[in-house]
This record gives sequence, structure tokens and C-alpha cells, in this order.
Amino acid sequence: MPSATRRWLSLGLVAVVIVLGLYHYISLDQPLAVNGPTPVAPMNSQFQWQDVSQQYPVSSMMALPTARPLIIPTVQFDFSWRQESKEEKDKREARLKAVKESFAHAWEGYKAHAWMKDEVGPLSGGSRDTFGGWAATLVDSLDTLWIMGFKKEFMNAVSSLDSIDFSRSSGEEINVFETTIRYLGGFLSAYDLSGHPSLLTKAIQLGEMLYVAFDTPNRMPNTRWRWKDAAAGKPQEAAAYTIVAEIGSLSLEFTRLSQLSGDPKYFDAVQRITEQFLQYQNQTRLPGMWPVIVTPDNADFVSDNTFSLGAMSDSLYEYLPKQYMLLGGLHNEYREMYEAGIATAKQHNFFRPLNKDNLDILVSGLVKVYDEKAELVPEGQHLVCFAGGMMGIASQIFDLDDMSTARKLVDGCVWAYESTLAKIMPETFRLIPCKGDCSWDEAEWHKEVLNYQIGSGESANDIILERRLPPGFTDIMDRSYILRPEAIESIFILYRITGDTTLQDKAWNMFQAIEKHTRTDIAHASLIDVTLPAPAKSDRMESFWTAETLKYFFLIFSEPNVISLDEYVL
Repeated sequence: MPSATRRWLSLGLVAVVIVLGLYHYISLDQPLAVNGPTPVAPMNSQFQWQDVSQQYPVSSMMALPTARPLIIPTVQFDFSWRQESKEEKDKREARLKAVKESFAHAWEGYKAHAWMKDEVGPLSGGSRDTFGGWAATLVDSLDTLWIMGFKKEFMNAVSSLDSIDFSRSSGEEINVFETTIRYLGGFLSAYDLSGHPSLLTKAIQLGEMLYVAFDTPNRMPNTRWRWKDAAAGKPQEAAAYTIVAEIGSLSLEFTRLSQLSGDPKYFDAVQRITEQFLQYQNQTRLPGMWPVIVTPDNADFVSDNTFSLGAMSDSLYEYLPKQYMLLGGLHNEYREMYEAGIATAKQHNFFRPLNKDNLDILVSGLVKVYDEKAELVPEGQHLVCFAGGMMGIASQIFDLDDMSTARKLVDGCVWAYESTLAKIMPETFRLIPCKGDCSWDEAEWHKEVLNYQIGSGESANDIILERRLPPGFTDIMDRSYILRPEAIESIFILYRITGDTTLQDKAWNMFQAIEKHTRTDIAHASLIDVTLPAPAKSDRMESFWTAETLKYFFLIFSEPNVISLDEYVL
């Protein structure tokens, strides 16, 4: 019998993410510091965000639904009938132990070199305050500590939260989206798991701060927010232009905060965004999807002509089925928005790439609209690998016939991992969409390499060798790997939905490659060029490595009842 209600767990949400997730416009060359920059205080030490008067107060608050939640179909495969052999269990638990040790190594490096800072420098041992200076890695990783059983470390981290002061920040400008997914999501998910009251207290403190960013004439938030001006009572306006994921990916955290605190204002804030997105969904240049850049202050959804499930759009779409679950199925607009968006993406963005093994796989690309004509840009991104997991969950809860498509998207990401010399997927790359017959054609590959490198004066073979292009790739625009979680996230979700143990083997191959190449004496480092057999490292470890990537590796080798997809919204 499917559960009628679900507890909520952020698991970084970026997704990821954290949930991330999208491109983070933070310079990789930002200097490291031992003690970090001097925090900037707004008014005085007694300043409280809840005391800031709203200049554009809400006259009628939208409340959370109070009706009985709908019965939502189960998501997870029924593992109860499957008997795991001793050999299978030993192998799985050995893998689980390896992932846990990897997390412990990264955590100890953060503790020793960057405690209470946002990030540790995994090569230098320095620290960065890239997201407000409120200990992003610590807060974002709280639920991972709990899930992996590091309860002593968890309590030590929780006891350190008292020193975090949201009336101070390391920067003049705050990214509302990043602050929401890394901090608010971190507090709430850890509270849902542990029930520790101080975590909800911290979440409410941060919620009071972020709510002020919505104090604009049309109640759309200022996503790149000059918080000192707001604290001083200066008038604010919604952002003139914003990345669509940054304004469209606040709903889960704000809704959960209203559910836990009993204060409807947070849900009201994000529901107003939803209503605007719903209103204009079919009025964009590619009806059904939203462009990657929108203008919240005047509801401009038509100026931009780029549409994607990847960078700058990703979590907007990811949150739709999750918000439907979080609200117990009582806000059907989230289902309607998801189904309209995914139908358009299936028609225009998804493509089968030419590949040497003739695999039946899919990749989600970009679409540009010129004079009402949609043109596919066959670009793959690591970030868009979340889409397979999203479609898998939506296929289950909405009873859609999309599981095959979800699996092909996941297999496309696995293929991209297996294609490079490091056996790790690059950040962005270009492929060849099949036209009719998709049998491997070396001559076609060479022709497309030359077409994309017009004017180089080199032969296709020279370009392929010089740029280390795997078969089927015509270019690799960004060769880095920044410890992203999206591929393993979707592999984990598809494993929990299908019970297919070959996905565990694929995950293990990925983990071994990532661990081999990213591990340093201090923690784990991003990679500069995964087309090399031994990629050089960069001095960066974003919080989603411990908050998401290693968590999903841990969960795919855990017992299936650990963070069940039928009990938690991930």
C-alpha cells in the first residue's frame, strides 16, 4: 500500500543540486585564505531579520493545503522478494565501506583545514567563503553525516551552528538560490532526519532573512541580493534578468519550512512564483518550456530564445514532481507544468547520439528558437544527467510511459563516463544526433568534426588526436569534472525504481575512477581535463561533493530501506 504522505529530505537538492544545481558563477581562481574575509555586519549586533518592515506586504496570504493528501503511487522496486546471497552482500558492503571511508577522508580534511568556512582547498589546505561565509560544507553535509552513521560528528557539527550569524556575511551580495539549496535545505533535511530542534531554529532564522529578498513591488525575489541595502530599509525591486533555475527552484525548501514552522509566508512566497511560471509556460518561444533567462520584474518570458533542461534551467523542472509529492498531490498544477515541460523536451531536446557501440541511448541538448523554428544544439552536459532520475520518479508517481526514456538518458550519461581516458564524464561536450539510421559511421564522425572545426586547416584525424576526442564527440568545450552528483543521482534513483543490480556495478566503476583521480592528502579535488589518463587537479571542493555525490554513492550500496523513495522526497 503506497504511503499517503511523505517526509521531506533535501539531500542537497541541487542538486543539487544541489542540488545543485546549475553552473555556479564563482571564480575558480578566487584566492584562498586561512581565516577567510572579514564578515560584513549590516546594522548592529542586535539586528534581527524578522524586525525588518515589509515595504510591500502581502495583503492576502496563500495557505498550505489542508485536505487529506492523495494516495501517490509507490516509487521503489519491491525488494522484499529478492534474497541477497552472502557473496552479493559482502560485495555490496565492501563497496559501501569504501564510499564511507571516502566521505570520512573529505570530512576530516574540511575539519582540519577549513572548519566553519564554506569550502576547503583540497590541494593547498586553505579555505574559501564562496556562499556567504556560513560554513556551506558543514551545513550542506549534515544529512550525509546522519545517513552514514557519523552521529558523533553530526552532533559536533550541530553544536557549532550557534556561531553562524545571518546578520553577517562574507560578501556584499547573496545568491538567494545557492543560499536556499545549500543552507536552508541543509538545515531542513538534517532536522527531518534527526529531529534536533536547533536545526529548525536555524532554518527559521535563515528563512526570515531570505524572505526579505521577496519584498518587492510584485513579490518576485531579487535573486542576486544586496542584503545590506535591504537590512537598511532601502527599497528593492525584483531582478531585471535572472537565471530561470535561480528563481524557479526555491519551492521545496520554502514549502517545507512553512510545513514545519507553521508560518504560511514562505509557501506564499514561492507559490506566487509558481503562478507566474504557470501563466506564461505556453507563451514562450518554445511553448511548454521556459527560457534560461527571464525577467521577473515585468514577467518577460519571451526575450530569450534558449531552452534546456541543463545548466541554468535544471532544478526548475526537477522540483515540479517533487513539489507535487511534498504537497501530497493537492496542487495539481505541478503535475501539469511537469508534463507540459517534459513533452516539449522529448520532442525538441532529447536526441540519440551516434556512438561506436550503436547503443540506444539519449542525451538532452540545448534548443535555440529562431523565427519560431526550434534548432537543436547537440550539446551534452554533466549537469543534465539529473533528468533520467527525474523522469523515472515522475513516470512512477504520474503513471507515465516514460521509464524507457529515463533509462536511455541514464545510459547516455554512463556512456559519457566510459568514453574518456579518465573514465569520468566532462562538463560539456558536443555530439552528433542520429538522423534515421544510427549505425556507427566513422566517415560521418570525421565529417562532423571538420564541420564543427571549420577553418582549422587540420584533418579530422589530427583534430581528434590533438583534442583527444572520443568516438562520436565533435568537441569538448569544458573538460573539467567538478565533483558533480547528477549522474550518480540518477543511477541511484533508477536502481531503486527498477532493482537492476547492473546499475550498482556501473556506479562502482564510476566511484573507483572518481576516487582514484580526485583524492588528495587533504580531501578530494576537482579535475581540469578528464580526457587525460591522469588529469591534473584544481584547488576546489564544492559542498555538493560531501552533500550529494558521496551520499548517492553511499545510498546505492545501502539496504533499499535506507532513505526509501517511498518515504522521502529527495
